[in-house]
Amino acid sequence: MDLLNTLVGKGLRRELPTRDEALAVLSTSDDDLLDVVAAAGKVRRHWFGRRVKLNYLVNLKSGLCPEDCSYCSQRLGSKAEILTYTWLKPDEAAAAAEAGVAGGAKRVCLVASGRGPTDRDVERVAGTIAAIKEANEDVEICACLGLLSDGQAARLREAGAYAYSHNLNTAEAVYADICTTHEFTDRVETVRRARTAGLSSCSGLIAGMGETDTDLVDVVFALRELDVDSVPVNFLIPFEGTPMAGRWALTPQRCLRILAMVRFVCPDVEVRLAGGREIHLRTLQPLALHIVNSIFLGDYLTSEGQAGKADLEMIADAGFEVEAPGTDTLPDHRRADQAAALDAAPDDARGPESGLRDEDGTRLARPARPDLVAVRRRGAGTDLPPNA
Repeated sequence: MDLLNTLVGKGLRRELPTRDEALAVLSTSDDDLLDVVAAAGKVRRHWFGRRVKLNYLVNLKSGLCPEDCSYCSQRLGSKAEILTYTWLKPDEAAAAAEAGVAGGAKRVCLVASGRGPTDRDVERVAGTIAAIKEANEDVEICACLGLLSDGQAARLREAGAYAYSHNLNTAEAVYADICTTHEFTDRVETVRRARTAGLSSCSGLIAGMGETDTDLVDVVFALRELDVDSVPVNFLIPFEGTPMAGRWALTPQRCLRILAMVRFVCPDVEVRLAGGREIHLRTLQPLALHIVNSIFLGDYLTSEGQAGKADLEMIADAGFEVEAPGTDTLPDHRRADQAAALDAAPDDARGPESGLRDEDGTRLARPARPDLVAVRRRGAGTDLPPNA
């Protein structure tokens, strides 16, 4: 297929595809799906070989968020029956992180619900980073605390954070459809603050919220423009008790096309298979490893993931290897760019919808499958051991 040959060539040269080319990936047929995966796999292997980076989430503060993001089980007004608790103590968070590191995770992601941290919260997280690094000096720490204020990114870097994560989630044109308590530009500004402070920037998207192909391409192009180092690709987990309960528009094939489009637009970036992979990709998860080079190990913030042991077996069975400690994830040129950003940091510092259609093109609703969503009842904030 000429399209795929063109995209592979551009990916190997780090050239940006056109929007039409990105849209064309999303509209390929199921007959062409394996060719799409294989083409994206060529780009993935060129920059990352057969390595898979493991990341592990620690939910420092769960639930009771004042923001109204429609997809989130922790949102204002959520009736989802999730765990709610205030800040974990540093030793509790360190114990939770240890489970992920023992499973092979190179990065521990410290996440807290809320609009954004106070300066006191940042100091609390700084203490948690110190506790984790005392036992695992080389582990990458990524903080995900919401919208940042002046000086907070620099303080996190000083405390030992390697990266900051704040997803754009969806295209700017439709952002107000999923959230009214902050704006798309607020998220962009936080990603820029983190990068300016010398932190590795992590920002991604959530697919399956009713967006169009054009919306998906727009948000991925926005991430490319921000030049982020890692792009988590989440697939909507339609929690009961949230406005998006019952939205099951994604198919495994659709998910693979989205991942491939992200890889072609962001060829040399850490593309991470994130929340919702188990319930939407299901038995096709191993195929996704040919496109992404990073996954979350075990559970997510408020939902249970595939068992960590099963993740490791899946990686090995698919012919990939877990990225070893001390291995550089990013290609040399991206690490050089990141080092330059650190040196420069101040010291104080819409197209057709997817889904089933009938013969006249009318979109058919998918039956809801709430039985596939397992709310997390273990790990950090509980007396039960984590899933890792």
